[in-house]
Amino acid sequence: MDTLTAKTLKGNWATLLLPIQTDQTIDFGLLADEIDYLIDAKVDGIYSNGTAGEFHNQTEAEFDQINRLFAEKCQKASMPFQIGCSHPSPVISLERIKRSVSLKPSAFQVILPDWVVPCDAEQIDFLQGIANHSNGIPLVLYNPPHAKLELKPKDYLQFKTTVPSLIGIKVLSKDVAWTEEMKAYASHLSIFVPGHFLASGVKAGIAAGAYSNVACINPSAAQHLWKLMHTDMDEALRIEKNILEFFKRCIAPYQRQQYSNPALDKFLAAVGGCIQIPTRLRWPYKWISDSDITSVRKQAKLLIPEFFN
Repeated sequence: MDTLTAKTLKGNWATLLLPIQTDQTIDFGLLADEIDYLIDAKVDGIYSNGTAGEFHNQTEAEFDQINRLFAEKCQKASMPFQIGCSHPSPVISLERIKRSVSLKPSAFQVILPDWVVPCDAEQIDFLQGIANHSNGIPLVLYNPPHAKLELKPKDYLQFKTTVPSLIGIKVLSKDVAWTEEMKAYASHLSIFVPGHFLASGVKAGIAAGAYSNVACINPSAAQHLWKLMHTDMDEALRIEKNILEFFKRCIAPYQRQQYSNPALDKFLAAVGGCIQIPTRLRWPYKWISDSDITSVRKQAKLLIPEFFN
């Protein structure tokens, strides 16, 4: 597989969800099936250990086992893949990088240290330290709104010359002013936005792709939608509008009940029914009951039928 760059990192990337059993262990058989399914869906790439992959709630032995399995299957299929080496502890994140270099992913994903907020100089020092041990494998910075430090558009400019191996970022797209600032300060990076805002982001000239929550529902349909954005943007925007309505009616109520993003993404997968992953999260986090799936799926089929055909 070719090394990713800021120009070639794009498209619809699917997340690896973690199948948790009733005894709190990971079902590695189901995990293997999930990887096979995502490969067969022909998405642009797959990434492990994002928030929905529960990177924050694994042992290091589990981290290694997950990513060995993941890398082996993706390499065999020539599927681009990214390993999330994020951790609130910078030391553990660095150790994850060191142990994962031999797996030769297309890129590594990391977050900034998230207990003591790093200043500008510490951000650069952290990313340079990660890059120095990445053996030339490029980096993607994951900076969601719930991070303790949410970077502003101008903050990304400091990494252009100081961390040249940083090729991409995962952020939440915002208003027109934010978009224009990102074009001014972060144009050297591949900017990924959430899947339910991808069409709008592409139209605005800001988004190169998505680490997609929408792909949780149906990765093949999300891939088709990505392609549609380049052939029929009006139709892609129509579908996006319906996706947003689905999220407003069916997913936002669970957000208001304080279910976490991993809980929401696993529930989306259960509603879609393509990926056979339990909705269960690992202790102490709560998950959405399976009894809610049927009613939400019924509404989803009416609002976004493209994801169920």
